[in-house]
Amino acid sequence: MTTRSLGHRALLEVRHLHKAFGGNQAVNDVSFSLPAGELLALIGPNGAGKSTTFNLVNGQLAPDSGEIMLEGVSLLGCKPHQLWRMGVSRTFQMAQTFGSLTVIENVQMALLSADGLSLAPWRRATHYRPDDALQLLAHVQLDRQATRACNALAYGDVKRLELAMALANSPRLLLMDEPTAGMAPEERHALMALTRRLVTQRGVAVLFTEHSMDVVFEHADRVLVMARGALIAQGTPAQVQANPEVQTVYFGSGKVWGQP
Repeated sequence: MTTRSLGHRALLEVRHLHKAFGGNQAVNDVSFSLPAGELLALIGPNGAGKSTTFNLVNGQLAPDSGEIMLEGVSLLGCKPHQLWRMGVSRTFQMAQTFGSLTVIENVQMALLSADGLSLAPWRRATHYRPDDALQLLAHVQLDRQATRACNALAYGDVKRLELAMALANSPRLLLMDEPTAGMAPEERHALMALTRRLVTQRGVAVLFTEHSMDVVFEHADRVLVMARGALIAQGTPAQVQANPEVQTVYFGSGKVWGQP
């Protein structure tokens, strides 16, 4: 795989990020940048600090020090709903959808939120921007299931629906937390291939965490590796796979990645 956007101006810049919980330094001087049109994977063993870093970028946690910038604008102090209005979207390890609504109504609810509107409790979203909702569903190949109840969808389709909802605010930055968790291998690669197409078409920057290394090394443009709260390696998938320190962190030895 060749990287598609290295050298472009960064859309997201993270500088010298620190976060401690009591005496535990969960994130220690983490810096990286992410240009538009790139898929950047953030990986590491359990307890490495990747989830904390991810939640700092998303505004769920506040850093002790450091800076997070989106196109030169500081995101410090911004809550997730404020970031949503600024063009930062997120998908979750466990898909966040409305099971009692239809597929298209889920997207219509996301469009309402993106437009800064709320829905009266006695009304449904059925008539709100239906053409735009259908277009978003077409992007993720769910338009033919628009009138189905969300709770009747297969799990892979629910994850695609969540992606359509995340696109409702025309994001510049898409944060994907374990996007393929719970999915079969074919579904995992199909979802990430779909994400790649959307990134290419829309010029979105994607930061994602992932435990499935086959997904990371097949679909990421670059990879960040964390251990003990710090970044220990970053580069193309091939560079990261060949890094001796990464080998040690994941295998406890210097053996070559992929060998039994």
